[in-house]
This record gives sequence, C-alpha cells and structure tokens, in this order.
Amino acid sequence: MTAQPQSLEEVKKYVIGTWKSLTTELRPTEDRTGAGTVSPTYLTREFTYHDEGTFTGMITMYADNYGEFPLMAFEFQGSLEWGDRHPIAEGAWNIGYILSKGFAVTPLHPRAADMLNHGRPGTIEPFVADQKNDILQKEFPLFNIVEGQIVTDYDLLYFKHGLLFMGAKHVDGTPFDEPERRPHQLQIPLQRA
Repeated sequence: MTAQPQSLEEVKKYVIGTWKSLTTELRPTEDRTGAGTVSPTYLTREFTYHDEGTFTGMITMYADNYGEFPLMAFEFQGSLEWGDRHPIAEGAWNIGYILSKGFAVTPLHPRAADMLNHGRPGTIEPFVADQKNDILQKEFPLFNIVEGQIVTDYDLLYFKHGLLFMGAKHVDGTPFDEPERRPHQLQIPLQRA
C-alpha cells in the first residue's frame, strides 16, 4: 500500500497497527488551575489502531527534555469516529477519539502521585506511584472531566513518507475537547513500530 494514502478507505487500512513517537516531544499545556499560564510538557505517544475501528493510546509525560525522568502515563481506549476531509493537506481526515472503553492514569514518581492527589475527588482512589488508577467516566477536575462524561478528542490524521501526523496542540494549550477546537496544523509525526 502507498505510504501516502489519500481516500478515507486507504487511510483506515493504512493506519492499522502501532505508531510511536520518534523521540521525546514538546507541547504546550493549558494550566488546569485557572491561572492562565501555559506550561511546556515533555512526552512520548504510542497509538495502536485496530481493524474493528477501535484504538488504544498511551501518553507518557516526563520531567525533562530527553525522556529520562518519567512522571506519569495516561492510557486510553475507545472507538474512532471518522469525519470529513481536513483542509490542512490533501489526504488529511478529521477523526474523533472516543474514550469509551478505558481511561487510566499511572503516576510514575511519588511527586506525580502527590500532585494528582491534590484536589482529588472522593470517587477516585488515591494515586500511588507505579499503580494504574481508572478514571473512566469519573469526575477528574484536573482534566475538567465531570462524572459520567465520555471524553472525546477531536483531531486529524495525515500520512506523508510513511509517517503518521496528528494535529498540533494549540499554542495556548487548550485541548481538542470540542469540535471547534480541532487542530489546524500538524505536529511531530509518529513512526510505525
């Protein structure tokens, strides 16, 4: 199959498999405390797309530029909702990641667990370093998630030279949690694992 699929059917077939970050990535993150500041976040991504229209994702955040000091990992699972063409490039498509099957947070350092426990609602078990904690459809103020909410991330997919591009985070760090916040540019690509 071509390394640059164009049609939606070609994209759906080509994406199947596992895709990983080339290296540690830098992205802006909105301050979740309401202070209005934007912070740098260092992370790696790994996404697996299944042929039945589902996905599994893992984002690992780090304290440093080179990914030597992991802080926490986010694991999420759900279904894909394919949309129309995205205008950023020929062959780019809108996609929705519906986190309906799993959403978990694992603090990878005691200080990350302490930070996650600050303001933790009683419906979520206390965070402990190196222990996965399920937050699916639970109130989680740090991510502005309310009880019972099924989180959807409105993004895009595009392939070029065998690499998978998703949407670049907005410079003000706002998430892709509403269709009108869907990204307009491409971010660092993922490579097939």
